[in-house]
Amino acid sequence: MAGEGALSETIRVRVKDGVLEPLERMNLPEGKEVVISVVAVVEDPDEEAFLRSAGSWEGLVNAEEFIRQVYEDRLLNSRLV
Repeated sequence: MAGEGALSETIRVRVKDGVLEPLERMNLPEGKEVVISVVAVVEDPDEEAFLRSAGSWEGLVNAEEFIRQVYEDRLLNSRLV
């Protein structure tokens, strides 16, 4: 497959009885062999973990200094364009 024309497509699938079933139509010729990468979809975000992490940077970063650096970088980058 390495020398063939590049084809890249992302679709959603569902696993049913150990088989991947496409949830969308694929733009592939019949009989085409492909390699797939599986990325699991996060169904329920862990809101508790999010809430526990809130403020965890407190004391590690000076907020006023951080804001000053952001604006300084933006000013510098806008001059480079």
